[in-house]
Amino acid sequence: MRDTTVTQGDRGGDVVLGDDWVAPQNTVSQELRNKRAHRSLLSLRTSPLTRKIITFNLIALIILVAGILYSIDSRDSLVRQRANALVGETQLVGDVFEAQLADGFPVNLATGDGVDVATTLQGLSLRKGVEVFVYDTSEMLVGSILGEEQTPAIAALNSRESNRTIISDGLSAVGSGMARVFQSGSDVPQPVIEEQLSSLVAQALIGGTQVQTLRDADGGTVIAAATPVLQNGSPIGVVAMVSPAGEIDALVRREREQVLQMFVVALLVSIGLSLVLASTIANPLADLAEAAELGRDRNARRVNPGRIRIPDLSARPDEIGRLSRALRGMVSALYNRIDGNEQFAADVAHEIKNPLASLQSAVGTLRMVRRDDQRAKLLDVIEHDVRRLDRLVSDISNASRLDAELVKEDEQPFNLLEMLDNLNQHLGEDARSKGIDYIADLPPDPIVIHGLEARLAQVFVNLITNAISFCEDGDAIRVWARRRSNRVLVVVEDTGPGIPDEALSKIFKRFYSQRPAEHFGNNSGLGLAISKQIVEAHGGVIWAENIRPTEADVTSDPLGARFVVGLPV
Repeated sequence: MRDTTVTQGDRGGDVVLGDDWVAPQNTVSQELRNKRAHRSLLSLRTSPLTRKIITFNLIALIILVAGILYSIDSRDSLVRQRANALVGETQLVGDVFEAQLADGFPVNLATGDGVDVATTLQGLSLRKGVEVFVYDTSEMLVGSILGEEQTPAIAALNSRESNRTIISDGLSAVGSGMARVFQSGSDVPQPVIEEQLSSLVAQALIGGTQVQTLRDADGGTVIAAATPVLQNGSPIGVVAMVSPAGEIDALVRREREQVLQMFVVALLVSIGLSLVLASTIANPLADLAEAAELGRDRNARRVNPGRIRIPDLSARPDEIGRLSRALRGMVSALYNRIDGNEQFAADVAHEIKNPLASLQSAVGTLRMVRRDDQRAKLLDVIEHDVRRLDRLVSDISNASRLDAELVKEDEQPFNLLEMLDNLNQHLGEDARSKGIDYIADLPPDPIVIHGLEARLAQVFVNLITNAISFCEDGDAIRVWARRRSNRVLVVVEDTGPGIPDEALSKIFKRFYSQRPAEHFGNNSGLGLAISKQIVEAHGGVIWAENIRPTEADVTSDPLGARFVVGLPV
């Protein structure tokens, strides 16, 4: 019979690959359960990933809030709105003075000729905090008044109990404290409002109504407006009005306080959601890492090594689920490889024992026989078993190195038909020398595939030489290839004895060989096993079948054997 391989059976049932994510306590090892028990939701100290998630979320939130606060502080629409309102009020007060003036009658605001400044000011209805100043043409202050009327809007604005800005006040206090610490030199006193109004009054006497933003003694922002009092088109004085101290700052502070309150709420929500997000990411990753570390530590200490239990998170529809599936698949493949190596070692030991037993028996018998012809036969047996051992060791060495070489070597594109043509020329001569008709049927167009050309050539050499070894004088071998969609099929057919039906399921098993008695020991039974391993490493398939006169009659005698190799293009 033909050389065969042993495909490493699936031993997934022997591989303990961990716990069910839905009910992990039932399947997770005790060490992993203990680690989970000591892991809290707020695992900031032990989870750098959690800290990064929270930090990045907070950075984005802080930048957003800082931008809003900056826009509030730099927004001048509120100042313009208050300035326009103050200009209107100032002009109304100026109209009150102008209404009392008589045409052609000389007026002196300083002496009260023509208009009583104090009485007029007392008759004004001014909202609380507003100051009105009256100047004559020499820019001398002749009268002033402070508004005392408490309107509902002003009452709501100035009520510190009902409009406390705790966060803003706290931040302002911190900023002021730091400014005092780092400030060099003494504070420069702020000029009083009356001194700052002098330039505004001079401009109003020349250019009409003026408005300007000033700083009061406490450093607060106030708006000052000045308008001339005219008699027959000529200025006789100036009325200046100053907004309540701290009104603008209070409005800005209230807006800032609202933003900061929302920031605190958003901060707490962001931290909470970040912790929840981190728990769904960091905790499963920690489970995967700890499961691998437990296996590593056990193997390093050689204490109860056991098998690694990878938590089953494959039900998650995200990258962690993909990682869990990949790790479980990788561990499964690793354990399958370990089991395969163990089985391979057992098979090797079994195969080597046979020639060794034969050698031991022949050597023991050689010591007892006296006839030269019998001694010659025993020496032939010894020589045959030594050659068999040498062949076994060589084939076993090649098979053991095959996995590493398939992983390390880089695949390259090559013309499959050119490689088959070279093989056909060389092996065809060998077949024809034995009286075997060798037929090569390859398409004219090249078929380029990616792979290890030398290794795939080894596959087809094994198949063709295997067919040659089973053919006799007058038989034929046909090698043909066809492209089918995204695959290429390479077929090696012969008109030899075919494959017994009971051997079709064993033909690719390792060390399986059923050849005629005269060929016993000439093959290790690894040729087809190695071929199958190489083809599957390239993502292909290989199978064997008998050629029958009719497919309807499966019991008819085979006309030969056919080996088919399918490779992706």
